Amino acid sequence: MRLMISRFIAILLLAIPGVAATYGFLAMKNAIFDYFSDFGNDQITPAFGWIRFIVGAFLFLAGIAFIGGWIFFRDRKRNYLSSRFKPKRPRPPKSGSTS
Repeated sequence: MRLMISRFIAILLLAIPGVAATYGFLAMKNAIFDYFSDFGNDQITPAFGWIRFIVGAFLFLAGIAFIGGWIFFRDRKRNYLSSRFKPKRPRPPKSGSTS
């Protein structure tokens, strides 16, 4: 039972940033759409929803960064990454050299 609860919590830790990223993308899309759709109405002057766009961009970038970081560190732990992303090991000193 404990393993099932811990796996459920792990899924929630990935689903919440995914939902936040989705909501942020939709908020940015709606801000842009509302701005351009107001050009068809002669009664009002179109104004861009900067606050909604910036909050959406923040949610989108934070969600994508969290999921990307989680995948990166999981792959590093399982040794799936190329050599340039692996931690650097110090070189042993050359024997016989005098400095």
